[in-house]
Amino acid sequence: MLFNQKKYLGLLTALLLLTLAFMLMSGPKHEAANEFDESIFSFRRITLAPLLLIGTYISLIILILKRPKKICSEGKRK
Repeated sequence: MLFNQKKYLGLLTALLLLTLAFMLMSGPKHEAANEFDESIFSFRRITLAPLLLIGTYISLIILILKRPKKICSEGKRK
């Protein structure tokens, strides 16, 4: 097995958080393309979603690169 169950759960959580961040960054369909919409500069789109993306990518990299603790034959961790 490539990863253990804990890592797969972490990867699934990161995937859900990335999906949530991209959904927060998107917005409703704008009917009139020639009109300016002020909602593109909201806190949710400019600050919250990018911070969630960056934090999730960093935690995902750490999760993938972290080595599991080895267990000796006596059952003790090194």
